[in-house]
Amino acid sequence: MSVESGQAPAAQPELKRVIGPGLLLLFVVGDIVGTGVYALTGTVAGKIGGALWLPFLIAFSVAFLTAFSYLELVGKYPRAAGAALYANRAFKIQFLTFMVAFAVMSSGITSAASAAQAFGNTYLRKLMGDSLVIPTVWIAIGFVVLLAAINFRGVAESLWANVVLTVIELSGLLIIIVVGFYAITSGQGDPSRLTQIDTADQTPLIAVSSATALAFFAMVGFEDSVNMAEECHEPTKIFPKAMLVGMGIAATIYLLVALTSSLLLPADELADAGSDALLRVLSVGAPGFPLWVFALIGLLAVVNSALINMLMASRLVYGMARERIIPPFFGLVHPSRRTPWLAILFTSAIAAVLVATVDISLLGGTTSLLLLIVFAIVNVAVLVLRREQVEHKHFRAPTALPVIGAVTCAYLASPLSGRPAQEYKIAAILLAVGVLLYFVNRFAVGKANRGDVSSVGS
Repeated sequence: MSVESGQAPAAQPELKRVIGPGLLLLFVVGDIVGTGVYALTGTVAGKIGGALWLPFLIAFSVAFLTAFSYLELVGKYPRAAGAALYANRAFKIQFLTFMVAFAVMSSGITSAASAAQAFGNTYLRKLMGDSLVIPTVWIAIGFVVLLAAINFRGVAESLWANVVLTVIELSGLLIIIVVGFYAITSGQGDPSRLTQIDTADQTPLIAVSSATALAFFAMVGFEDSVNMAEECHEPTKIFPKAMLVGMGIAATIYLLVALTSSLLLPADELADAGSDALLRVLSVGAPGFPLWVFALIGLLAVVNSALINMLMASRLVYGMARERIIPPFFGLVHPSRRTPWLAILFTSAIAAVLVATVDISLLGGTTSLLLLIVFAIVNVAVLVLRREQVEHKHFRAPTALPVIGAVTCAYLASPLSGRPAQEYKIAAILLAVGVLLYFVNRFAVGKANRGDVSSVGS
């Protein structure tokens, strides 16, 4: 791809390669385990009933299918642009490439925004009580600014913060599991709840699929890691094990937390508790346990989720700029910190707007919807790109897996799954903004900035 003088960030330094297999594994686990399970367990219970474990199991299965496609593609093309790069190489339609990239970026920002709201409105208020008089929206916006500062400081610092926060958030879920095990072996709990599916005003299929569509938000995050490929040592070698093991760890923990929650509390009580559901489970299973400790852990868990999502979103914007999908100045790298500072500023500004305008449950559902659409496209792209060979060895997914993955992702993203109409409205508004940005870039920057689609990512 030719680069005209003054228009592409050709002289920018490369991103620093600081991520090894251990950091990558913790990145995957930390990105999956966080806001979803800490903030949305009660809402999922309200959709499915006592069989809370089932939507998490199905969501993991669908995510696992798609992970194989990502592993094949990141092995072939270890670049920061992720799904946008794969769609571009497979279909060579620049508008589709842009919209995929914009959808993934939006999903990361909406996920981080939901974490910011959970930070300010649930766990921080539970921790500080009536002494907290600052409006939630200002707490959430301040939280986004803090994330931007950590992100700017550097990926190594951000990922070591992720290591600490991941250990803390895992400890919180292990507390729920251990307390639940102790309570259940002491005679508490009702195993009959585990097979109860709410069919009062819906069919069993809609109950399961609508709950799975929301629970999928708790399983996403594994795909974010591909946007860190340019900052990994030997990405082709370390990605398969780190991603699959990380997803397995997260799924096991989720299932145990879901089983514990259903055994100790009826679904309607979990639903009434909302984002406080795990706190309610803890208070029932261990009445003497200091809830402020778990509130602090939950607070740090949503911090970790938001940090990793903002890392992903800013690296995706950087990758799009490098591939000339958006104006190249978004790819500017700070000379001393070697971080994409303008991409960080841009994504943080969008997150601040979202936390001030959209409810947390809708942010979670919209994140899931956007990513399921992207995952369906990625599963098709991996099959199309089988015709394109690369010189180095890489992971190859069994052909049946992306086929099944594409079908299941498309179903969970469709109205047939029982999704609320509001999620489609929010997604449509976000994507309409993307369409507007695409044409602004096209007409303001011109053909020179768009480059040759066929060479993007080569």
